[in-house]
Amino acid sequence: MSALQNDIADDTTIHLSVRMQCPSCRADLSGMNCMSCGFRLQISRGIVHALPAERVAYYARFMEDYERIRAAEGRGSGSEEFYLGLPYEDITGRNSKQWDIRARSYDYLMRHVLQRIPQENGGRILDLGAGNCWMSFRLALAGYHPFAVDLLSNDRDGLGAAAHYQRRLPEPFLRFQAEAARLPFQDEQFDAVVFNASFHYSEDYEVTLREAFRCVKSGGLVIISDTPWYSREESGRQMVSERRAAFAHHYGTASDSIKSLEYLTNSRLRLLEEQLSIQWAIHSPRYGIQWAMRPLVAKLRRKREPSRFRIYVARKNV
Repeated sequence: MSALQNDIADDTTIHLSVRMQCPSCRADLSGMNCMSCGFRLQISRGIVHALPAERVAYYARFMEDYERIRAAEGRGSGSEEFYLGLPYEDITGRNSKQWDIRARSYDYLMRHVLQRIPQENGGRILDLGAGNCWMSFRLALAGYHPFAVDLLSNDRDGLGAAAHYQRRLPEPFLRFQAEAARLPFQDEQFDAVVFNASFHYSEDYEVTLREAFRCVKSGGLVIISDTPWYSREESGRQMVSERRAAFAHHYGTASDSIKSLEYLTNSRLRLLEEQLSIQWAIHSPRYGIQWAMRPLVAKLRRKREPSRFRIYVARKNV
């Protein structure tokens, strides 16, 4: 058992090894302390905190706004039943349509993408943007070994909510408070990386994807799920403008303290293919007839085209 595992085991039982990298200077770690720059990983309530102080300060306004808006939107619950039902049922009824999308995307991933990953050979999946860890929980139930990563660690909508899941599993999954553009892992440890409704929060798609590919094994998969896609750049820009205006009106903030890129287009996807020498396989799950009719309805009503969701999969070159 590694030094890191020994430290974590005092807080929660861990049986999987994971090789860590300093998120501050990129040096490989053999324990909790970075011998190169002095950064120390902190662990509390089973969460490995891997955000340097300057990055905590950088994201502070974003996390404050995000948590406040999510709370106002009715995210999270005081009921364990709520978390155990996700993504298939939102017992609060407040965000049922969004959870229906998540459920259909997840089912498609399991049936058509993740089934390529043999569980007996590790099945290590990095869940980026894990939120309350519902996907990591489902992956663990299915026999995979998930690792949950998110900026938020609160108990209702962040990594702390995994407490509702961990007691239901024979082996708890690791959770990391970290940023996707500077992951605290050494190279080539994961069979797949899934951006779980989170890729659009990136400030630089190329940097974020390079980091994901660094962490995935040769021949492994990088997957983008549930990020808005538009056929025209103009539609995406209009969505961002409308969203910020609505947030400013309802919550007193435009929630733009970090310059997230917010959406994908075909031109953005092609550019990423060129920059990273990859090729996207594009999957289109069925979200129901009402969802499929949205673009036509918007066109007839002369409104901005609505966002659409697809799943993008790229394999790391061997």
